[in-house]
Amino acid sequence: MKSRTLMRLALTALLSFSAVTNVFAEDGPAKQLFGAVKLPTLGAPQSAGFYAKGCLAGGVALPVNGPTWQVMRLSRNRNWGHPRMIALLERLSRDAAAKDGWPGLLVGDISQPRGGPMLTGHASHQVGLDADIWLTPMPNYRFTNDQREKVEARSMLKGDTLYVDPNRWTPAHAALLKRAASYDEVERIFVHPGIKKKLCETVQGDRSWMAKIRPYWGHFYHFHVRIKCQPGSPNCKPQEPIGTSDGCDKSLAWWFTDEPWRKAPEPEKPVKPKIMMLSDLPKACAQILDAPGPQSADQVTYGLGAKAAAGSDVPAVVPDQPSAVPLPKQRTKTK
Repeated sequence: MKSRTLMRLALTALLSFSAVTNVFAEDGPAKQLFGAVKLPTLGAPQSAGFYAKGCLAGGVALPVNGPTWQVMRLSRNRNWGHPRMIALLERLSRDAAAKDGWPGLLVGDISQPRGGPMLTGHASHQVGLDADIWLTPMPNYRFTNDQREKVEARSMLKGDTLYVDPNRWTPAHAALLKRAASYDEVERIFVHPGIKKKLCETVQGDRSWMAKIRPYWGHFYHFHVRIKCQPGSPNCKPQEPIGTSDGCDKSLAWWFTDEPWRKAPEPEKPVKPKIMMLSDLPKACAQILDAPGPQSADQVTYGLGAKAAAGSDVPAVVPDQPSAVPLPKQRTKTK
């Protein structure tokens, strides 16, 4: 009897060890796991975790072409987001074209199909609530897929300085940022410090919207829109409130000192970079990574098979037909 009991205990321990090793076998570098997934999960949208440490369920795609927007860098497959983010981008594109003289948006990275860390680039954009928009207006023709990979966004800065080039910046740029900041769901908009300074020096009248315009490294050829954690996402971790100051104070002046741009000292000993593992993300992310997805991208493209989340005040917009937009003419290469 005693020998049989010991045998059962040993067998139980062996099975438990096998289960644990299986859990670890499923773990891996999060950016590689999420970067390999081509389609989102089905079901209700939910952002899990923080903007820079999380994932996304129920994401939908922004159509690559619309009447007032085009998605750039299609090979990255980063035109996915929470339905409320995708709805907001379409709304912004329409409002800016109709009211602010901005012909259309060139949309950069939003999120991967299931969010998570990216193979290249951003630390954030992980929960479907961030989007990059170029400060270059959409042309009056449709880019080919190849052009979307190669065309360069235009910097708003003057040479290698921290200041905006007055020959590039226009009132329409300021109007576009103000329009984006006017939406209640938008929490922050990141821009280069030089752009924030330009707004501080030129905006007249109501400046309350400028509290949302936050200076940050980079962001001289695009601006970064971040919306709040949305209803139905209890595990979404919000940021601290931004306050009501227009930000044209000492906090902005700091960016024009040496401190923000000073190179960090080299460590005495080489430091191995920490790799974010799947197990480092919220527990829900492992389930989201393994959840079933749709049969095709069309099924989960906003305005085609997918709709906005409940409560959205933005109607779906079906993209125009390819024949409605002329293809660009061939141009000779110039230096």
